[in-house]
Amino acid sequence: MRLYLVLAAATLVLSASLTGLARRFALGRGILDIPNRRSSHRSATARGGGIAIVVTVTLGAVLLALLGAISSNLCIGLVGGGLVVAGVGLADDHRGLPAAVRFAVQTFAAVWALWWLGSLSQVQVGEHVAHLDWSGVALAILGILWTVNLFNFMDGIDGLAAGEAVFVAAAGAILAALAPAHAEIAALAWLLAWACAGFLCWNWPPARIFMGDVGSAYLGYAIAVLALADVQTRPAAVWVWLILGGVFFVDATLTLSRRWLRRDRVYEAHRQHAYQWLARRFGHLRVTVGVLLVDLLWLLPCAALASRRPKLATATVIVAFVPLAVAAFLVGAGRREADDQRPP
Repeated sequence: MRLYLVLAAATLVLSASLTGLARRFALGRGILDIPNRRSSHRSATARGGGIAIVVTVTLGAVLLALLGAISSNLCIGLVGGGLVVAGVGLADDHRGLPAAVRFAVQTFAAVWALWWLGSLSQVQVGEHVAHLDWSGVALAILGILWTVNLFNFMDGIDGLAAGEAVFVAAAGAILAALAPAHAEIAALAWLLAWACAGFLCWNWPPARIFMGDVGSAYLGYAIAVLALADVQTRPAAVWVWLILGGVFFVDATLTLSRRWLRRDRVYEAHRQHAYQWLARRFGHLRVTVGVLLVDLLWLLPCAALASRRPKLATATVIVAFVPLAVAAFLVGAGRREADDQRPP
């Protein structure tokens, strides 16, 4: 226990320190996020701070593997694919990459994760465990790709993506620790949570640095890897992790679905997510805190129920998501933004 406390403190300090260095580097090199018509911030801000999370988690995962706290397969699955995803995100942050290139690299990373961890071979639905063959492979790849891009879409206001990652990873660690033989999932999830908390010290509203695609895509991949590893021995775990990320899954899915139905360019930058509508009305801090309260007071109890009662997990997802979907729709998720509502 004492060793894990030391590692947690070291992870927090290392991540925060590296974020500070990343900010100094970005300011010195002029690597700034300049506000435009689709931005939710109003002043130029350093970007690329997510590299601190990537470095910290990578070093921590290797150390945990050397200590025998996590398996070599889990370490390789996270580190190998994570560095690939982070690398293409870093390149996109600095010079921009075509969506097709990013998608191809992310697909490779998803296949990498399945190679080392296994696919979505079984899922519990009600009282039955469905055994999947190639459909499980396809669903797992799609799930990883969606989660990777999910955090990119939702990383639009101060503290939101990092705060959500802290919650999902920490809650996932707690629930995994309560399940038999899931200590390695808990150890890696805590590592991710503390690394994100260190970055959040600089990204909390008002943010002094943004994580950029290098961080947001990596967070999505890391959380998907944790869920994939968890589901190998716990068929209902996929629903638990889905519930924990419910705010992001619902907002992004509803927003992009409405944009797709209008035949808008889905990957084009916009300000039509529910959280962005709320941020323009109430500010970044209130929205970020509000999301975290929904996570703690609503989604965490639902995820705990799904974890403790696997037969109820599928139904619990529906119960958890319906009010979120209604709220997101009423707020305006995916609604077209009139030109006169955009800042000059």
